Amino acid sequence: MHNAEHASPATAATDAADDGEAAAPELLTRPVDGTPPVIEDAEALREACDRLAAGSGPIAIDTERASGYRYWPKAYLVQIRRQGAGTVLVDPIPLADELAPLAAALGDAEWVLHAASQDLPCLAELGLHPAALFDTELAGRLAGHERVALGTLVEKLLGFTLEKGHSAADWSRRPLPDDWLDYAALDVELLVPLRDTLEAELAAQGKLEWAGQEFEAVRTAPAAPPRAEPWRRTSGVHKVRTPRGLAAVRALWEARDEMARKRDRAPSRVLPDSAIINAVLADPSTPQQLQALPVFGGRVQRRYSAHWLRQLEAARELPAEELPSTSTGGDGPPPANRWGDKDPDAAARLTAARTALTKIAESHTLPVENVLLPDLLRRTCWSPPEDRSPAGVAAALADGGARPWQVELVADALSTALHATA
Repeated sequence: MHNAEHASPATAATDAADDGEAAAPELLTRPVDGTPPVIEDAEALREACDRLAAGSGPIAIDTERASGYRYWPKAYLVQIRRQGAGTVLVDPIPLADELAPLAAALGDAEWVLHAASQDLPCLAELGLHPAALFDTELAGRLAGHERVALGTLVEKLLGFTLEKGHSAADWSRRPLPDDWLDYAALDVELLVPLRDTLEAELAAQGKLEWAGQEFEAVRTAPAAPPRAEPWRRTSGVHKVRTPRGLAAVRALWEARDEMARKRDRAPSRVLPDSAIINAVLADPSTPQQLQALPVFGGRVQRRYSAHWLRQLEAARELPAEELPSTSTGGDGPPPANRWGDKDPDAAARLTAARTALTKIAESHTLPVENVLLPDLLRRTCWSPPEDRSPAGVAAALADGGARPWQVELVADALSTALHATA
């Protein structure tokens, strides 16, 4: 076991990895240097930025959001750690317009994040953009680890167990409790040693260039466009079979979304999805009927009974031409389980392609979804390129966003699969 009084977890973790130790994991409940105070003013931020700029090596970064409590997915805490600078905790709410010094301090250094696609959007809102990226979750997948949660990888590769329990907390709360801040600081305590260990694994497996291409794709990915019909993602919407019922789901969803946005509350806290579906299926027309349903009888919801009933009434009166379709539509192929009826040859192509990609994934110890995005695979099998040669398939995959390493790995096998017939 490592003694935190004599060696930092980062140093001990690196030594353990180098020595091949297999000691029982040590539980970390607080950062070895203690948890620093949260920076809330410009002067303290400038001092921290000087330390970060004077530090060396990659920069570990994480954020804490309040997605289960707030409407907007903004960062309510930014954690940063760099060798020579220690850990910095920044409250971006009072400093939202004063973070230019932080962006300058981070400079061209490589950022190390875990599941970077979750944090980069809210960091971008703060004007913070990485010049280079290493994603430890993605690296773990490419290295063949079956479980890639941060705590799992840290325990398996570095021999430490991270204190958990606050990932789903309301990080918009002020002041933040001390144990929450301990948890947040620990999330960046070992990111750089984890990065170094995973980089060594990827290099030994000949996958370091693959990982670099994946990291760059995450770093440069454009913001996701808004969904055309986001209300269709209401949990349980499959129970609603009619266009009129779907119109009611849409009306309640949109009313809830407007209310949640104005209050900056998570939509599920304004009205759960299950309550929307129950109301649509029951189709109440009076406050008493609505309040007899689960959730709607609560003290808060009773105040809004008339509001929800107006949405249901509006859906009942909607002209037929304005009702939503029972088909999800979209520009992609239909669900794969319908291919056999709609296009047997396409179903045969998909079966052959999935078999081929599974073999490739197994031979390289990769998750099959990292060999090629499932959506791109389905689209390619449903509407193959006119040129189904390896070169033609390679060009189609590249146009679809596949990385060069993926194209090289699968083009030949996918070309063969695209010639399959029922």
